[in-house]
Amino acid sequence: MDSTAKQRERTIHNIAAGAGENPYHRASFGLGNRLARLLWQAVYLLFYRTSPRPFHAWRALLLRLFGAKLGPGCHFYPSGKVWAPWNLVCEDCCTLGDGAEIYNPSPIYLESHCVISQQAYVCGATHDYNDPEFPMISYPMRLGSYSWICARASVGPGVKVGAGAVLGLGSVATRDLEPFGVYAGAPAQKLKERPRSAVAEGGAAGKEKAKNTGDSR
Repeated sequence: MDSTAKQRERTIHNIAAGAGENPYHRASFGLGNRLARLLWQAVYLLFYRTSPRPFHAWRALLLRLFGAKLGPGCHFYPSGKVWAPWNLVCEDCCTLGDGAEIYNPSPIYLESHCVISQQAYVCGATHDYNDPEFPMISYPMRLGSYSWICARASVGPGVKVGAGAVLGLGSVATRDLEPFGVYAGAPAQKLKERPRSAVAEGGAAGKEKAKNTGDSR
């Protein structure tokens, strides 16, 4: 995605610093947002993080209570973290592994069968280091259907992950990932194409979906 497109989609969070106040220390979000995140953190520590691994439906319920929109069959593991559930939209059968984190000051959308593996990090925000106020800038993001963010890999702010794309172990995506591309490295480079048939084990319907998804993203 070019810089102009990112400029259109980004959201700037900036509470002006008071006289004599260090702008690096002032809050980026209003009181209501901070209180909601405090409540969510308490629920996470008391009820989400402590739940048994197989209790996916329970954790999905807690996320939904805080505004997340989740399709059926999503598996969010106990030590995975979602910064703002109200900014999370998932289609069916999405996975967030143990220790993985979604940092989403702006909405993040996970399409069907998206997998974020252990200790992976999806970063939805950064700061404008050219501005003396150092404001936070967040981006809406989308991870395509059947995409896979492998263990300890990171997706940078505003990066779009195409359908079926794979980001390899410990890799860092700083640019958009093409549909069905296999990427590795820091910054991630495309190594090869993933066969579209790799996500079509469900038969003719799955093959048609993979074909259509790959052609349209």
